[in-house]
Amino acid sequence: MDETPKLTLEDFEKATSNKELLAIIKEKNMPIDKVYKKLFYQEELRKLQIELVKLQQWISKNNKRVAIIFEGRDAAGKGGNIRRFAEHLNPRSMRLVALNKPTEVERGQWYFRRYIKELPNPGEIVFFDRSWYNRAVVEPVMGFCTESQYNNFMVQVPEFEHMLYEDGLVLIKFWFSISKDEQLSRFNARLETPLKRWKFSPVDREGQKLWDKYSHYKEQMFSKTHTSYSPWITVRANDKKIARLECIRYVLSKFEYDGKDKALTTLLPDPNIITRYYRSSRQID
Repeated sequence: MDETPKLTLEDFEKATSNKELLAIIKEKNMPIDKVYKKLFYQEELRKLQIELVKLQQWISKNNKRVAIIFEGRDAAGKGGNIRRFAEHLNPRSMRLVALNKPTEVERGQWYFRRYIKELPNPGEIVFFDRSWYNRAVVEPVMGFCTESQYNNFMVQVPEFEHMLYEDGLVLIKFWFSISKDEQLSRFNARLETPLKRWKFSPVDREGQKLWDKYSHYKEQMFSKTHTSYSPWITVRANDKKIARLECIRYVLSKFEYDGKDKALTTLLPDPNIITRYYRSSRQID
């Protein structure tokens, strides 16, 4: 006979807050770690999203231009992060950019041209779900560009980003770092979930086979495009929920917006999760 303590309907009706529900769980000596972690995540996310709304209003009021790039291997959590950033923002002064493969005409243009027209207008935040950095990693790994195109890009991108910096555009570059085992686990979860199956593609499958090649080009990208005016911010993303919270904290920490001093939680990112890129022999991806 199973005598494991359980929550009853009466328990849920009696609890008027998450705090009271946690007290009941503790009283019954039930395992609480997973419940507490979920409730903590939901509450922290709510507090941080309130700050994002305040930040967006300040950006709009002061005509700032902010572009946030989300890069990383397939299934690293880029889309999930963007959704939590954008969930409660005003869509009139926020955009998501997730470009498809270039058209025949675009392939004949300067590589940066199709991204330039997507850059933020005054008072706007733009989230890039992948960016011009496709040419730094995905394209050379998969053979979608020539060696000459790749080399030209690597020379031009620091200059391109320096022009953005000098023109007053705020550019934040995130790289989401996950382990090979975690990537495989997420791929399998996509295939098993009907609502996520569309995310899986043949390119994803190749990502596991070409893991070391991705690592090589990723390191080349960091070494040549990590600059003082446009640094790479690496995110340890095996725990996707913690990664979401800490990415939001990092962005909030970069601005002195109105009402920041009244935040209900810390806006300083965890340095164990969020770091400026540095060369290390111990990396998870």
